[in-house]
Amino acid sequence: MTAPERPENRSEQEQAAAQESGGLQGPPDEPAARVPRLLEAMRSIGTGLELRSTLDRICETAAEVAGARYAAIGVVDEEGEGLAEFVTYGTSDEAARRIGRRPDGHAGLLGALIHDPEALRLTDLTADPRAAGFPPGHPPMRTFLGVPVRVRGEVFGNLYLTDKRGGAAFTEDDLHLVRVLATEAGIAIGNARLYEAARRRERWIDGSVAVTTALLSGQDADEALSVVAEQARGLADASAGAVLLPASDGSGGLEVVAVRADDPASALGVVVPPENPVAERLLAGEAVFMADTATDPRMITRLARLYGPSMMLPLRSGGRVLGALAVLRAPGARPFTGAERSLASRFASQAALALMMAEAQRDRERLAVYEDRDRIARDLHDLVIERLFATGVMLEDARRGSPEPAVRAGVERAVAELDVTVQEIRTAVFALQQSPAEAPSGLRIRVLREINTAAVPLGFTPSHRFTGPVDTAVGELTGKNLVAALREALSNAFRHARAHRIEVAVDATVRMPGGAEGVRLTVADDGVGLPEGGRRSGLRNLARRAESLGGASWCGPGIGEDGGGTTVVWEAPL
Repeated sequence: MTAPERPENRSEQEQAAAQESGGLQGPPDEPAARVPRLLEAMRSIGTGLELRSTLDRICETAAEVAGARYAAIGVVDEEGEGLAEFVTYGTSDEAARRIGRRPDGHAGLLGALIHDPEALRLTDLTADPRAAGFPPGHPPMRTFLGVPVRVRGEVFGNLYLTDKRGGAAFTEDDLHLVRVLATEAGIAIGNARLYEAARRRERWIDGSVAVTTALLSGQDADEALSVVAEQARGLADASAGAVLLPASDGSGGLEVVAVRADDPASALGVVVPPENPVAERLLAGEAVFMADTATDPRMITRLARLYGPSMMLPLRSGGRVLGALAVLRAPGARPFTGAERSLASRFASQAALALMMAEAQRDRERLAVYEDRDRIARDLHDLVIERLFATGVMLEDARRGSPEPAVRAGVERAVAELDVTVQEIRTAVFALQQSPAEAPSGLRIRVLREINTAAVPLGFTPSHRFTGPVDTAVGELTGKNLVAALREALSNAFRHARAHRIEVAVDATVRMPGGAEGVRLTVADDGVGLPEGGRRSGLRNLARRAESLGGASWCGPGIGEDGGGTTVVWEAPL
């Protein structure tokens, strides 16, 4: 048997051919000479856990072992109908830009290998009837070798090799070597997928923890919901994340209340009407997945055309649907995988649970505040007011028993001040017994707000008194006009009266001419009074407001000494 020829004894042409075939020791047609390189290649394939880098190493290694100029791995999509990913080796960036879109595997030779995953070796792929041709800018290719890559018994994709160096066809030995490499590649890909799945689950768990922390930390509710949208967007590698809650207008639809996107302002406030099929399914607790939001006929909002693949997930916990979470990718982006859909659905359930916990926590905090407010109101009513009444009785007894007119007058003024103080405390008690959501709509609170606002320019706070069911009896239209009349009267007192004392009274027990029930506003001051021949435009405005409601307005003497100052009276039907 003749000993194998050593490389240094070969001609320059033979060494060049060997270099063209992959730089392997021994003639290219001797597989035994390529075994060490194959073993080294198998070792290098399993050195990493990142899936993309593993696919890159497989392509490069396969090209070197088989002496191919180009290599690629096509990853089959979940439906097994096309390619979800296509990783290449040997094609320059410039050539890739000229080629443009990567193959999808729905037709041609690549599609045939997907539906019939068996090894395939061709001397001229362009002559195969299954070939669909190359797109413009694609480099010419002739020889072809395709081998399926299986991961745990399932076809993960196909390994493609083209253009064996030196112009020769791929041999049976090349096929056997690449098959061995594909087996090792399947193991490496399986490990990389497990690693990435574990990392992905870890990231989603961390995101759920961040959302729960934000919702239960007591921060602003809108900001907490924005954290939900931001986490969903980042975890799903999406272009936008949004939280939708039941519409504030009571229409029954879903309104975008928090969004994280390149242009969040355009999405905030968008309402998906309840009759929309997507809203119906979400409110029923069903998830909705779309391959292309822009072209899906169910999407009717103006934002739909901006996005491609999307997930619409109900925020559901304990049988209750709180709203929905939308995660959207850009047009043309890859669809969401089954694993991503499952993880996102769990994330939405966790976010819904955190929302319910945060709502329960806020309810407990509000209840504690209400209980404290109720206790304060009881103490004011049962203790403070009773003591003030007792003090008033004692002062009345002292007034009657004093022979000095000046003392009696002073005591009488003190008793009057106590009456005003009691009325103010009763107003405070009433306000404490209302919830914050109800308080702003009450007429008492609106009157007090105007009085406190006027106290700043006046330099003192006018006293006030309420009589009758002011909040429950006075209608909304009359209440709005009464507050406007009070604002006008206080403004006139500040600008013209130069008053040191102002008294405001609202009485909801008035009987108007004709017997109608009405409300009367009285604003009295101790200022300079109405000058003769002065402007009366403000008083005419008050009169017009009252008359438009079937009421009236007039002026009289004030509360200063000897009747000094002005009293403005405004009344209208309840």
